[in-house]
Amino acid sequence: MNTQRTGLATYLKIGRVSNLPTVWTNVLAGAFLSGHAADVSTLLWVMLAITLFYTGGMYLNDAFDADIDARERPNRPIPSGQISAKAVSALGCAMLMGGIVIIAPYGTLAVQAGAALSLAILLYNAWHKGNVFSPVIMGTCRALVYALAAWVCVPHTPDTLLWGMLAVFAHIAGLTYAAKQESLDRIERLWPLLILVLPFAIFVVNFVVNPLALLTLLLLAVANILAVRLLALRRQGGDVPRAVAQLIAACALLDAAAVAFSGGAWPWVVACVLAYLACRLFQKFIPGT
Repeated sequence: MNTQRTGLATYLKIGRVSNLPTVWTNVLAGAFLSGHAADVSTLLWVMLAITLFYTGGMYLNDAFDADIDARERPNRPIPSGQISAKAVSALGCAMLMGGIVIIAPYGTLAVQAGAALSLAILLYNAWHKGNVFSPVIMGTCRALVYALAAWVCVPHTPDTLLWGMLAVFAHIAGLTYAAKQESLDRIERLWPLLILVLPFAIFVVNFVVNPLALLTLLLLAVANILAVRLLALRRQGGDVPRAVAQLIAACALLDAAAVAFSGGAWPWVVACVLAYLACRLFQKFIPGT
């Protein structure tokens, strides 16, 4: 094995930290969908916990996929010898435990959501290759982020939260379907991506429509269309990973819609849109997939 020194860039690459703005906006969306957004300090603590859950999940993804990456993506940190699979696995597990510790003071429901999220992350990483249900598992992971954030705010589950969870589930399931074929740089069938339309129907049918909310849906539609266009045309190598990265970032726009449809003030909606832009910028330096 190559014994390159492990630097900060390696840790950031393994954690796909360029995508973190999308999980921070997940927290905002879950909080507003609860109908009772928490104070800023509480939201920041929950964002820290979700950061650990997400980054830990990415670390475990690389650890579980080390053998496959050695064949398909030998430039990844583990197969290229920048860090050992054992170290990556240990760090990933420690992050998941750290996330649960942080949310422990916020009640039983929040802890249950954190435990369920950890189990879903482990299940996905251990069983996503060749598993047709992996988009369902990954979609469940993001839906549980909504639930965790909401249950920190209120000890019950309003209908708005359930609809929001279904919306983010659909978006993440769609992009995960595309991501499953990233190493092949092709998409065999595009029709499963129709699930990306479901969040639009959910918000329009089940929430009170307002101009700000409609604007967020327009932005989300544009982002999704650009990504699907890349997948459909595939004019050059790397178009599939680029489309997947775009869909990941677009999750922040879906969160903007959730906040707007939940009656959130425009600065919170703008924060979600800025998170989308930040994610796209960060993905230029640290790959999002």
